[in-house]
Amino acid sequence: MKAYSRPFLLVFFILLADQLVKFWIKLNMTLGQEFHILGKWFIIHFTENNGMAFGMEFGGEAGKLALTLFRILAVLAIGYGIVYLVKHKYHKWFILNVAMIFAGAMGNIIDSTFYGLIFSESNYFQKARLFPPEGGYSSLFHGKVVDMLYFPIIQGHYPSWFPFWAGEDFIFFRPVFNIADASISIGVICILLFQNKYFKEENKA
Repeated sequence: MKAYSRPFLLVFFILLADQLVKFWIKLNMTLGQEFHILGKWFIIHFTENNGMAFGMEFGGEAGKLALTLFRILAVLAIGYGIVYLVKHKYHKWFILNVAMIFAGAMGNIIDSTFYGLIFSESNYFQKARLFPPEGGYSSLFHGKVVDMLYFPIIQGHYPSWFPFWAGEDFIFFRPVFNIADASISIGVICILLFQNKYFKEENKA
């Protein structure tokens, strides 16, 4: 049981951190409000999106519903995959990386599935309320994903000779994201970086 408890404890703590931060943001900040944590390098900036990770959009309401349902199916498959990896004794860090992807996907699914039902709408003038008497701002599967982490570490302008964006503002890293997005990204990056180590026995075979 210990082999199973490690990845699912990791999932629990990532989900807990992700949802606690999102709840605090929704209930204590207006849309677009921000706090500077490390000068101009690390900013808590409240925004919401209807689509994919890092604030990207996808096909309006129909696209959002399709994306949410796809996420749910993908999470079920990943959850089964974790059980399979543990049962067949894959590398423990590979299993934990997959658990991070699972937790991140779950975190954003909770937003998309339930936030429209339990919160009033956030806007630029008032904060959201939890379980408002008049009902939530949307229906099941049509909630918005809460983002807040913004790292505009490098800011400047594209040079005049640069194609397409000559002279325009340049910011790295521009997307605003959340703990769930970060968990997915770290899990995927670690698998790509350490795949030879994770699959060493398979490669020998």
